[in-house]
Amino acid sequence: MAIPAEPYAFELNPAAAALLIIDMQRDFLEPGGFGAMLGNDVGLLRRAVAPNQRLLAAWRAAGLAVIHTREGHRPDLADLPPAKLARGGGPTRIGDAGPMGRILVGGEAGHDIIPELRPLPGEPVIDKPGKGAFFATDLHAILRNRGIAQLVVTGVTTEVCVNTTVREANDRGYDCLVVADCCASYFPEFHEMGLRMIQAQGGIFGWVAPSEAVIAGLPASGLSKGAA
Repeated sequence: MAIPAEPYAFELNPAAAALLIIDMQRDFLEPGGFGAMLGNDVGLLRRAVAPNQRLLAAWRAAGLAVIHTREGHRPDLADLPPAKLARGGGPTRIGDAGPMGRILVGGEAGHDIIPELRPLPGEPVIDKPGKGAFFATDLHAILRNRGIAQLVVTGVTTEVCVNTTVREANDRGYDCLVVADCCASYFPEFHEMGLRMIQAQGGIFGWVAPSEAVIAGLPASGLSKGAA
């Protein structure tokens, strides 16, 4: 199934494709979370919520695999590098108390995925301590066990966790299609440049397409093996 994309059409193989939704967490997207406490406008990220809802509904209806990720750390912070903790220089940091519990700590309310995109039973949730979804996680093993070779990637933020994950996936042999309006950044110019980096030089890291094109290219319903 050819999906119109940049720099050229993406040949979707539904039986070998998974939707990978990156870090659509309350701490990043809701007022009072970690992102807002850093002075960011979370409304810029929330622009991606409705497009993700539409794509996720269509993807599930087609019976295809869905995987979610969350960035965060163990309650004892043993997996939090001191250099990461120190960055930002603000008075409130990872592990400190916030309006939705300890910031970016597993099990806290702010670490959870937003209700609008809540995972269904059987949809793996990858808890990652870094920016990339492959670092210190079992994502690669899950994808290989399910015969996944293509990733349709959405989430936040475009230039950080989305870009890092796509680059990691590229080095591991996966084809990645990034859904432009299903990604977002606190900095619109970074979002634009992040997408351009992925599709540059003939698709050096992958492809970029709007959600409407991806939805239009999906099978009608339940036609794929390997659904989550």
